[in-house]
Amino acid sequence: MRNKASAALERFNYLISAIDSAYHDVSQSLGMADSSMVVLYAACYNGGSCLVSDISGLTGMSKQTINSALRKLEREGIITLEQFGGKKKTVLLTEEGKALAAKTALRVINIENEIMGSWSNEDRDKYLELTQRYLNEFREKASSILSEEQL
Repeated sequence: MRNKASAALERFNYLISAIDSAYHDVSQSLGMADSSMVVLYAACYNGGSCLVSDISGLTGMSKQTINSALRKLEREGIITLEQFGGKKKTVLLTEEGKALAAKTALRVINIENEIMGSWSNEDRDKYLELTQRYLNEFREKASSILSEEQL
């Protein structure tokens, strides 16, 4: 018989997967690959530009996947890449990129803002607090696995 914690974990994992699937469905319906949408989203969320390292760090997508999306978007004239402080690169939306972002990533951001804005401050704060707590505890406990793998 399952205990309450494993039933909750099953639901939690389902919800994470369902949220990821919902974002994927939106990207597909807007004619965008997930990786391209992530690049546009990150740039939009940061005022039209962001560091490449921030994209891979925040999304969990591999550097190879992000770099493939960056090359494709650059070829299409959606973004430009500029050197920033040594080896770092900044993603900048072109005018064409800003127009595409307005039809895609900004629409997603607006939906997210609408949802979070409809929640009470208490609900929003509790959701964020518990999500942060879960993340912190997971990272702490998973560090032992990472340490073992490095041996």
